[in-house]
Amino acid sequence: MTIDFRYSCGAVLAIPALFLAPVAMAASEEEAAPDSIEVIGHPDPEGLLPDQTAPKAISAISADFIVKQAPTLNAFQLVNLLPGANVSTSDPFGLSTSSSLTLRGLGQDQIGVVMEGAPQNDIGYFVAYPSQFADAENVRQIALAQGSASIDAPVVAAAGGLLSLTLDDPKNDMGGLVNLSVGSYDERRAFLRFDTGTIGASGLKAFVSYSNNRADNWRGPGFDRRQHIDAKILREWGDGNRASIAFSYNDANTSSYPSPTLADWKALGRGFNRDSRYTAGNTNYWRLYRGPFRNFYVAAPIHLKLNDRLTFDSSAYLQLGHGNAPYGTQLSETGNYLGTEELAEPIALPGAVDGVATVMGNWTGKQFRIGDVSKLTFQAGAHTITAGLWFDYGTDRVTQSYTSIDDQGRPFDQWGYQDKAIRTADGRLLAYENARTETVTKGFFLADSIAVTPRLTVDVGFKGVNVLRNGRDYLPGPSSDLRSSSFAALPRAAVHYKLDDRQQLFANVTTNFRTPNEFALYNRYYGGQIITAGSADLKNEYSISEELGYRYIGPSLSFSLTAFHYHFRNRQVATVVNSGGALVNSTINGGSQTSYGLDGEIDYRPAKGMSVYLSGEYLHTRLDDDLPVGGDFLPTKGKRAVSSPRFQFAMGTTYDDGRLFGSTALKYVGRQYATFMNDESIKGYATLDLSVGVHLAGLIDAQRMDLRLNAINVTNPHVLSGVYSISSNAQDTPGRNGTVIAGSAPSYYVGSGRAFVVTLSRAF
Repeated sequence: MTIDFRYSCGAVLAIPALFLAPVAMAASEEEAAPDSIEVIGHPDPEGLLPDQTAPKAISAISADFIVKQAPTLNAFQLVNLLPGANVSTSDPFGLSTSSSLTLRGLGQDQIGVVMEGAPQNDIGYFVAYPSQFADAENVRQIALAQGSASIDAPVVAAAGGLLSLTLDDPKNDMGGLVNLSVGSYDERRAFLRFDTGTIGASGLKAFVSYSNNRADNWRGPGFDRRQHIDAKILREWGDGNRASIAFSYNDANTSSYPSPTLADWKALGRGFNRDSRYTAGNTNYWRLYRGPFRNFYVAAPIHLKLNDRLTFDSSAYLQLGHGNAPYGTQLSETGNYLGTEELAEPIALPGAVDGVATVMGNWTGKQFRIGDVSKLTFQAGAHTITAGLWFDYGTDRVTQSYTSIDDQGRPFDQWGYQDKAIRTADGRLLAYENARTETVTKGFFLADSIAVTPRLTVDVGFKGVNVLRNGRDYLPGPSSDLRSSSFAALPRAAVHYKLDDRQQLFANVTTNFRTPNEFALYNRYYGGQIITAGSADLKNEYSISEELGYRYIGPSLSFSLTAFHYHFRNRQVATVVNSGGALVNSTINGGSQTSYGLDGEIDYRPAKGMSVYLSGEYLHTRLDDDLPVGGDFLPTKGKRAVSSPRFQFAMGTTYDDGRLFGSTALKYVGRQYATFMNDESIKGYATLDLSVGVHLAGLIDAQRMDLRLNAINVTNPHVLSGVYSISSNAQDTPGRNGTVIAGSAPSYYVGSGRAFVVTLSRAF
């Protein structure tokens, strides 16, 4: 077959404009370019700005955008260009579990995440781990509601918004897809998917996929490995009825990148890493920081049309997970404690020298979670009434134990299983932390969407949520059984008005709450003494948010602008604390906070196959209270919130003429404070991604076949990209009552280095 040079010439003329454009991606995938281009309107409902009608801010990306990105990227990285999304990751390929997403200055423990209607956040700490989510090839859409979660979303902490992943449906016809990728740092990835097509007269159709990904650490020694399986079974019948069940299994062993303080960064830069070789007594050896984890997710959404006015929806889900976040430390044979109990007999430590041995500290977690959210929707004239119930039960078994290592620094057991862990002289598990937490969430919601006129809709709703935690501390001490229960009343209202077929106005008021994480329940011990007292009476965060927005949906130009305002009581700010050497998620109560700003995005499609996307955010935050520290108060009133850049911008272009395609992506994130006192911050920075590819369909046969090159962070700036752990103050600071409050150094994410990925994609 010959190649039509009209495609090649068109691409040659377009590529310079594509790469000189100062800006970020939107996606439009067309089958062929016309002989001539007439700008008469080019809708792009599957790019970076799909049409929306919800009475709230919401942005989305679809499969047509995702398919042009590096297939290794996780969900956080994929939404980086959307308004307000501030993403920090530890590696360019999205393999590490150490990553961060903030929206409007609100951390990922404030952002609900659902996949196929099932929650993905950790029930104990509320964070989500995007490297565990479904493979990008199986994702149909990722929607990001920046301001609030929908009333029926099974999430608790979602003041920052809701990230929703929708999996691709199985295909009607039998077929498959193979993606093979190689890249920088010995990156190697294979993805295979098989679709059954409709199976006989059953109406069932399904897909199953498997991926295997491996890459060396981009800085320092070590490597990451990830195996993943996704599957989905679907049955559709009648007038819109459908039932499906989706499975996602993840098996990974990834490295923990160290997070430098500002002093570390100035001294060593990207050289702040783990050690590549083990020497006696070394607790920084890279093999002591490889974390294995396995997860299994099941989601079973169902939609039934019971009659012309009544529908039923249910989303049942199940989660199982087990893994270890290990670290290097040293133990003595004597002078050890279990909680408040001093161990009279020495413990046996293989390889001890002068009574001290280097060991691997384990931070193991074993999670189980099951739940369901169901609702009935009834149409009665101008009213659409929704009523539903949510039930969620979860357990989290957390243990900090210790495992011996050999003379080469290799741990006897990377998983931290108790049968191979170090024990006391009388056979008990030697543990710094040993607890089980049971969390029961019950919720109900009632909403009414009222079509006042054909153009005006008013929504009102109420959601009540009760969160009960029962904790069991297995360490000797003053507390063993703990209980915490809280109820939140969450009213909301929204207005949507269509000015005409293209223009919309919307406004809403939403309430949200967040309980302290389970870490806050338990005492922390050192040397037999309580250094942090657990409490079951900590106050919940409660927030009220308002949005006022405008949308325009045109044939070649679409844009939206949203003004927002938040007020928080008992603002819970996520951080990472050192718990016996392990770094674990925790929160700080920052008191009251006020935030307001503007989000905007524009998608311009000047010609078929071409798209330009711009987004931006202005964010103003203010702490309304002084921060209590010890018996004094830090003068934080009037300071800006941590991890809340005042300005963010994203800009980009894509081009696709049916044969050649490419894109650029530029993201700028402004200065971010790392302390409540605003006495330490990191500078603003920008990243640039590029891609170029060719559609090969027609050269061999008619099946889809693409070859693409993705360049990630091509300018390779040496920057700190986000705040890993915050502190109250970096410098010694006088409190309101005259006490000098000692400073402590925050730590940061190191912006990932330049990486390239080449992918050959073939459908069959």
